[in-house]
Amino acid sequence: MTAFEIIQRIEAQRNDSQRQVLMRFFKTGKGDYGEGDEFLGLKVPQTRAIVKVVAADTPLTEVPELLQSRWHEVRLCGLLILVDKFEKVATKRLINAPQAIHTRDEIVQMYLRYADRANNWDLVDLSAPKIIGHWLLLPTALGGGGIGFHAGYKRQVLDGLAASGCLWKQRISMVCTWKTSQQGELSWCWRYAEKHLHHPHDLMHKAVGWMLREMGKRNINILRQFLDIHAHEMPRIALRYAIEKMSESERKEWMKR
Repeated sequence: MTAFEIIQRIEAQRNDSQRQVLMRFFKTGKGDYGEGDEFLGLKVPQTRAIVKVVAADTPLTEVPELLQSRWHEVRLCGLLILVDKFEKVATKRLINAPQAIHTRDEIVQMYLRYADRANNWDLVDLSAPKIIGHWLLLPTALGGGGIGFHAGYKRQVLDGLAASGCLWKQRISMVCTWKTSQQGELSWCWRYAEKHLHHPHDLMHKAVGWMLREMGKRNINILRQFLDIHAHEMPRIALRYAIEKMSESERKEWMKR
C-alpha cells in the first residue's frame, strides 16, 4: 500500500459541506491557531476506518508523504498509522525484544522529525500519548549507552519540544503525559505542567489543566500538592480543567485562591 493509494482512498470520501464545518471548528481562519489548515471533510471515524484497512500493509517509509500532505485528514491518517505500528511492537511480549525496540525508536524518530505537521490539537491529542507518552515508559536504544530506559535522554527530548517555540510541539510535550500518568509515572506531568504554566495560549492552558486532571485521577493528593504550590498563579481555565472531577465544595475553595 503506497501513500498515493491511501491519499486516493481518503480523497474519494471528500465532503465539501462537512469540510466547511471542520474548517470553522478547527479555527482555520486568518490569525487563528489553525490558520491555513485544509480539510477534505472526513470525520475521524472515517479516517480510522481507512487506517484499519491499510496500516498493516503500509511500509513505514510511505508515512512521511502522508505527514507532509496539505490535507488534515491525510496527516491524521499518517499519524494513526504510526500509532498502529507502535502499539504492535509495544505489547508486553515485545517490550524487551531488540527488533521491537529498534522499530519503536524508528517510529519515535519519525514522529519527532515531522512533529510540526501535527499542526492542530486533534492531531497531537490522538497521537502524542500513544507514541511519545508510551515510549517514555519503555526501553530504548536512543540516547546512547545501549538499550535501557535512559530517562535523562527522554527528558532532553521533551524539554526540546517544550522549549521549541512551536505551539504544537509544546502541546506534544504536555499531552504525551496522559499515558505516563495512567501508568503511575506522575513526575512527567508535574514537570511539563510547571514548564507550561505561564504559556500565553489558551490551548496550552487547557492542555495543562487536562493533564493535571488526569494526574489527579491516578493520585488526587499529588494533584493537591501541585495546586498548593501553583493554584494562585495558574490561568483560571487551567485551574478549572484541573479540578473538574473534585467535589463542588473543593472546587470552590481552589477557585478562591
